[in-house]
Amino acid sequence: MGRMIFLIGESLVNLRRNALVATGAILAVFISLTLAFGALVVNELLRLNTIGWQQGTHIIAFLKDPDQGGLDAASQVAYRDEVMAWEEVETVHYVDKAGAYEEFKEIFSSRPELIEVTDPLKLPASLRIELQSIDLYRDVQFRLSADPVVREVRSFGEQIEQLSTISRVLNVLGWGLSLVLGLSAIILISNTISLAIYARRNEVSVMKLVGASNWFIRVPFLLEGLIEGVVGAVMAVLTVWLAARNLNSLGETIQLITLNIPARFFFRWGVVLVLFGATVGVAGSLLGLSRHLREVDS
Repeated sequence: MGRMIFLIGESLVNLRRNALVATGAILAVFISLTLAFGALVVNELLRLNTIGWQQGTHIIAFLKDPDQGGLDAASQVAYRDEVMAWEEVETVHYVDKAGAYEEFKEIFSSRPELIEVTDPLKLPASLRIELQSIDLYRDVQFRLSADPVVREVRSFGEQIEQLSTISRVLNVLGWGLSLVLGLSAIILISNTISLAIYARRNEVSVMKLVGASNWFIRVPFLLEGLIEGVVGAVMAVLTVWLAARNLNSLGETIQLITLNIPARFFFRWGVVLVLFGATVGVAGSLLGLSRHLREVDS
């Protein structure tokens, strides 16, 4: 136990002596893992919202009124049953003019003057369609658009595809930058270790003369790199977690999207990133030791 305390103390001394370079190494780890974790969080938000939208209404078909060449209320219900029979369709919900007006009042509840001047009979009835798979939206949208009783068709399929594309791009950019900065962190940690070895070259030589083993000499330097990597990783995890919490509080005021990420996601990836930061720190230390400790031996 006493030996471990001594080794940790030696690594902290090295960090204090090379505080500026060590800070740079910690910041490199912090920035690289913040980018990586941030990309993961954004990707998870997109995934959760995409799943939520995929489980809801995919297509809205607004129907023409009878005086526009459309159907009366009874025929619109029959048309709903016809669309329901399509193999691509999971469910269809019919919203008549009264239901459309109730939705209108709810959406514009903060603007009573607009509700007052709106004629409920001018609002179109609609079909709210949930598909078997969101990938089928183009076929259903085309069929509905070609039907003369349909006034307008709106689909959320394109938005979901765009979100998936954005998610892929963010992942590539985030992990690409993280890889570059991670390599930079390894080099900075290696330089920190090299400076520590050079500053203590006389002590290392004396320790070898009195019979200290190679691992006894190397462990403080390995611990130094480990501490730099872990500190940078913990800072990255805490930063992204705090940002996500603030984003979640903002999301409580927005009904259309969810900004709430489960705690298990942060715990799982937080552990992974801290372990990765520790690995980066040890890798940098080993690189520095392999490059410069031989010079001390000679």
